[in-house]
Amino acid sequence: MNYYLVAPAKTFHNSDNTLTYASTEPLKIGHIVEIPLGKNTTIGIVSAKTSQPNFKTKEIIRVLYVEPLPKHLVKALFWLSDYYRCPLSTVVQAMLPRGITKKRRKLKADNSITVPKAPTNPLNAAQKRAIKEINQNPANTILLHGITGSGKTNIYIELAKQTIAKQKSVILLVPEIALTSQLVRNFQAHFNQVILLHSAQTEAVRHQLWEKSLQANQPHIIVGPRSALFAPVRNLGLVIIDEAHEPSYHQDQNPKYSALRLAAIMSKTILGSATPLVTDYYICNRHKAIVELSELAVKNEKNADISVIDLKNRPDFTRSRLLSNQLIASIQDSLNNHTQSMIFHNRRGTAPLTICDHCGWQALCQNCLLPLVLHADKFQMRCHTCGRIYPVPTACPECKNTTIHHKGFGTKMLEEELRRLFPQANIARFDADTESGQQLTHIYDQVHAGEYDILVGTQMIAKGFDFPKLSTLGIAQADAGLSLPDYSSEERTFQLITQVIGRAKRGHQNSHIFIQSYQPNHPLISFATQSDYISFYNYLLQKRKISSLPPYSFLLKISLTYKTERGAILGAQKLNKKIIQFIHQHQLSQVSVTPPTPAFHERTASGYTWQIALKAKTRKDLFAVFDSLDKTPYLHYDFDPITLL
Repeated sequence: MNYYLVAPAKTFHNSDNTLTYASTEPLKIGHIVEIPLGKNTTIGIVSAKTSQPNFKTKEIIRVLYVEPLPKHLVKALFWLSDYYRCPLSTVVQAMLPRGITKKRRKLKADNSITVPKAPTNPLNAAQKRAIKEINQNPANTILLHGITGSGKTNIYIELAKQTIAKQKSVILLVPEIALTSQLVRNFQAHFNQVILLHSAQTEAVRHQLWEKSLQANQPHIIVGPRSALFAPVRNLGLVIIDEAHEPSYHQDQNPKYSALRLAAIMSKTILGSATPLVTDYYICNRHKAIVELSELAVKNEKNADISVIDLKNRPDFTRSRLLSNQLIASIQDSLNNHTQSMIFHNRRGTAPLTICDHCGWQALCQNCLLPLVLHADKFQMRCHTCGRIYPVPTACPECKNTTIHHKGFGTKMLEEELRRLFPQANIARFDADTESGQQLTHIYDQVHAGEYDILVGTQMIAKGFDFPKLSTLGIAQADAGLSLPDYSSEERTFQLITQVIGRAKRGHQNSHIFIQSYQPNHPLISFATQSDYISFYNYLLQKRKISSLPPYSFLLKISLTYKTERGAILGAQKLNKKIIQFIHQHQLSQVSVTPPTPAFHERTASGYTWQIALKAKTRKDLFAVFDSLDKTPYLHYDFDPITLL
């Protein structure tokens, strides 16, 4: 009889450890097995061989697959659980596909993608130098800091070819398949077989593609969002993370983790970004693991003129309260020259605020107590947090006055305004409200060919797409994100502005860029317009150092959610007192605690949430505090949160 430690997909008697099982057949580390657990059965992963225990053990029911999970996934299983204090069972559930015990019909069509090989684009001198530096750098994680249009994709493809030639597999992570269709197409054109994973696939399709990866004898390429890291590829040789600054690489549901950190312990990792996170740049700089790419892939004589427009200067807005006279004139020039214009605003809907001018009543979601957003095309109010829909008020429910005003603006109002100003133009809007079949990924070829004159949208139009006919770019309100009371708001704002500007600086057309802002002299606006990442990095690094924020500290956000506001307040105060007592008792002088505060979204369908933030010089100290807490159903936590809202 053989004995093994198995990590189950369910907790048993509040135990989150591995359990011991017997097996008549020898097994390998990583085998996926079905095991009895209490009165039921579940699945688990064999994690280690052990000696016969001094207690009675149950037998493993069956082995689901002949092939065990690769070693890097077994390593990741325990690393994730320890580094982020995630329950081991939760990590097992995330690692294995849903419905893994179900019998599936064979796929009607092969969901891996095979397309004719495309001719290889010749690498320029800067790209060749970058590849050489990456190959010679011994660091496990390397930051490829390349400006928009510098040809990072060509470097990814060349590195992938080198890895495949060594009979090793590649995982390419993208923030969202819908935002990076060009990158996916490029990989599909250069390799015989690419397995594409995304959220639109059914459970059955994802399961069978997972099986295909597990059973593959040859190296292959997996393309997908952060969960693609759990694809069971054999002999993983390289992980490429495109647009590595994107917040979507942070899993905000259990198990909470950063795909960037997880990738680094699994394989050699390339982080590609024009605007890397300050923390990543700081860490890679300390390890001399940054490769700079500051030249356009295709040099040309095209210019991009940038103008900053003060939204407070109303004489510049005589033709429209949303778009400056200069921007309107440039859009007209683009129409006359049969080129494209793009207007970016990272807020969807028509108007984000509805109030009564008489008594000050505000339209709030009854569930979340957050402002409702007007969608004039559907004539309804929506909560963008919980999704509830309300009728548009014609009179104030408090004072019965009819002076209801809708303030602010979103992409739908911008679209209406542009249709008023340019009735003959072919206009397309791209945001989360765009109807199925009209999203940018579906009609990209038409957009690319110039069939649409004006594009309006949120961050969906800011990343991953090439618009060769774009000659006018407008950012409706560049400083909108700076009003958020969070340590990451300046960083996120700079990234968005820089990414949007990059759409018009790829060198296809002489372009005019207009940045509208209520804070035209803000340092971030200056850094973004000059494409000066280093000055931005030094500016923000100094502020982070003064406030002892990452990369100068580790963060832990603890939230408590109760059905009543009083329960949340009392619970947070009690927890805060306990944490402070523990810090004093164990002399953890380098741990600081913020007083309990209401969460940014204080009230949701789950109840009322209050939170506490901890900062520490070492992760070990945070672990000590966290491990001392009672893990009640009311308590939620997030190590290395990307936001404290």
